[in-house]
Amino acid sequence: MNFWLINSYIILATLFIIYIIFLLFDLFQRNEKYGFLAYLVALLPVNYLWVLIPQDPLLIYVILFILWIACLVRDLVFVYGKTKEYDDIILFLVLGIIIQIIITAILPEIILETKTNTAKFWFFYLPDVYTNTFLIESWVNTYILLAFRILTTLLIIMALTPLILDIKDEEVKFPVVIIIVVIFIIPFLILGWIWYPPAMVVLTFLFSVVLLVVLLIITRSGKET
Repeated sequence: MNFWLINSYIILATLFIIYIIFLLFDLFQRNEKYGFLAYLVALLPVNYLWVLIPQDPLLIYVILFILWIACLVRDLVFVYGKTKEYDDIILFLVLGIIIQIIITAILPEIILETKTNTAKFWFFYLPDVYTNTFLIESWVNTYILLAFRILTTLLIIMALTPLILDIKDEEVKFPVVIIIVVIFIIPFLILGWIWYPPAMVVLTFLFSVVLLVVLLIITRSGKET
């Protein structure tokens, strides 16, 4: 009997239970905002799982995005839907993303197995999905890749839509509209890369122009007659 494997599964299950505790923290009716820590606690089971199955880093991000989307669904329904407050939601999500990026630079240098099927971008080890000619790498499961694409798109839409809704019918000067579009460039680049890398820049340009048009429609300049 492989006691190490059994112990590993017990630890993994415990980490997921801790995540669920923070995900459902409001059920304890403590009137505290520690439920937002679920965005950060989600990193614990996911990265532990990365250590256990380092050969499929893409699956790790599929699971992570599922956990983050569960947090967003909770917060958009029970927090933003009632109070229209979005600051804590986006703060903890962005903080979770930053911490995960830092982990991708540190963990593979400590546990070398987690470098499997990753590519180094600057200091960070990310899933090596495409070849130099933008073909899908042989190790990639196409179903997992499709799930990764859909979940990434859904996560970005869910995270950014409330930001757009908050400025609907508000007075926003044109230079500020341009700044907002620039801020969205990074998510658009990510979407372009995961769906069709050869046209990543072109798709980003298209998405940015569409967003510019949408913002011009839903906001006011303050000089309308």
